[in-house]
Amino acid sequence: MKVSDRISNVEYAIRDITLHARQYEKAGKKIIYLNIGDPVKYDFPTPDHIKKALIDAVTSNFNYYADSEGILELRQAIVNKESQKGLSITVEDVLVTNGISEGLDMVTASIVEPNSEILMPGPYYPPYASYVKFYGGKPIEFKITEDGTPDLDDIKSKITPKTRALCVINPNNPTGEVFDSKSLKQLIDVASEHDIYILCDEIYDRLVFDKEFTGIGKVAKDAPVILLNGFSKVYLMTGWRCGYICMNSDCQKLQNIRKNIPKLARVRIATNLPVQKAAVAALEGPQGYIAQTVTKLKKRWDLVVKRLNEIDGISCKLPNGAFYTFPKILHDGWKDDKDFVLDLLDKTGILTVHGSGFGELGKGHFRIVYLPNEQVLEQAMDKLADFVNTRNRN
Repeated sequence: MKVSDRISNVEYAIRDITLHARQYEKAGKKIIYLNIGDPVKYDFPTPDHIKKALIDAVTSNFNYYADSEGILELRQAIVNKESQKGLSITVEDVLVTNGISEGLDMVTASIVEPNSEILMPGPYYPPYASYVKFYGGKPIEFKITEDGTPDLDDIKSKITPKTRALCVINPNNPTGEVFDSKSLKQLIDVASEHDIYILCDEIYDRLVFDKEFTGIGKVAKDAPVILLNGFSKVYLMTGWRCGYICMNSDCQKLQNIRKNIPKLARVRIATNLPVQKAAVAALEGPQGYIAQTVTKLKKRWDLVVKRLNEIDGISCKLPNGAFYTFPKILHDGWKDDKDFVLDLLDKTGILTVHGSGFGELGKGHFRIVYLPNEQVLEQAMDKLADFVNTRNRN
């Protein structure tokens, strides 16, 4: 029977590529998974105080439907966090979601109409384009300069009467780039000038290395900023699926979406109540583990980037945040980046993600997750080096 064109065209490279790895596993081959950014699957366990809060919520019978907007206790804790980062916000500006992806879906559904255009950094996190296409819109990539700043001339040249929003992913997935306050202010100015939404994803806001992180709220003023964030990465709650949408309370132009987007929250009923209770503990409980996470990640970041740049035919920029590298394939021995990734999987058992899965501007690259321990990463880098060097000799 027929299915809709919009669902048959949905793609998500990060997980789609896993289907290939499963075939090799069925044949008995061991796979080194470097494709999905899930720290909890490695040696970054969910903190005990967060797990305890979940257990306490369940045993105390917080097992019923929550308010569709999210429980007040959590929304206030979110206000406290995002206010400290500079965003003007009240509890009425917060909507709790089943992960940041649901928040992105809700916002996209609220602003995209057929033939709408949404600007996003190239390369981008795949669901941004997937949701835009699903609702009949068109994703438009803008360039990032070599020094890791948005190319303002490129952005301005791509704004049309159909442009509805400009997306910012900061720190960026897949590149790990972190926009500074000057770049964020320039993006705010462009969006305000053209009367378009700024949709900003800050899910990796506290996983930053040798560069200071600036929340977009610091420079937002009265611009139409919609912030997306969640608990998966920083708070090590990947499988718990809890995120949120925040809207700049200083922007009167957001009144319409602020009024209407809760309708989507009510349709999907509510976010898991015990998880919301645990999310409060994540925000208000001990935070020391986050610095420990960053220290551990930085050691692995150093190892992987150093090893990649020692391979003839691979070049890798230093990421400033998150837990990904996005190496460039300099060798011309493969048809394209997906051919490289599939050949790497076939020859070595290492699963990465092809750069073209992150948009046109990701072509010629591949994404590596550096979450495994140093022993696994060294093994993977040895295999990768042998793989490329063998092709160099042929």
